[in-house]
Amino acid sequence: MARPNRSDKPGAAARQSKSSAGWLKEHFDDRYVQQSWKDGYRSRASYKLIELDARDRLFHPGMAVIDLGAAPGGWSQIAADKVGGEGRVVASDLLEMDALAGVSFIQGDFTEESVLEAILAELDGRPVDLVMSDMAPNMSGMAAIDQPQAMYLVELALDLARQTLSPGGNFLAKVFQGEGFDDYLRDLRTSFRKVVTRKPEASRARSREVYLLAQGFQG
Repeated sequence: MARPNRSDKPGAAARQSKSSAGWLKEHFDDRYVQQSWKDGYRSRASYKLIELDARDRLFHPGMAVIDLGAAPGGWSQIAADKVGGEGRVVASDLLEMDALAGVSFIQGDFTEESVLEAILAELDGRPVDLVMSDMAPNMSGMAAIDQPQAMYLVELALDLARQTLSPGGNFLAKVFQGEGFDDYLRDLRTSFRKVVTRKPEASRARSREVYLLAQGFQG
């Protein structure tokens, strides 16, 4: 007989239901969620990128961008609008993503050679100006599990950036503060001229997430 899990214990289902209901209420009451419906954005995360761009001028017309962990497409929407018809946005995620005008989507694990080759093929030899990653693991709520997984993802993103960025290019990534953060920051500084930390207003205050913007790739 299978051992009961926590959901089999008396009251666990009720507690889980209450927690889920609380999360849903917070989500739908969130002003950025509500604004995203009005503005036609796929995610509240769009406003993080809008703020970062306003402050640091991430985009310019005609540039080539790689968007990792792109689904459902909130960042890709902003990037495609900013780079315009002469630009190129290539998005990738393990999950499916509905089509977006001006965005080429590659589904799969970008660390696999076939997926990376597909991303590069979409760029058609164009130098990459910006690699951005809003990736995060499925959170368990246990820091000892979540933090290493989050750092692993952002390390993979940096590895791809080092493979694809043109000299002077930029890298933007969501990173969770905790074990491994300081080492990662030092590693970034070995490859980029300048690294700054940003906490957009749309990031929830209680979240450990920050965004590291590494500027001026030095190869």
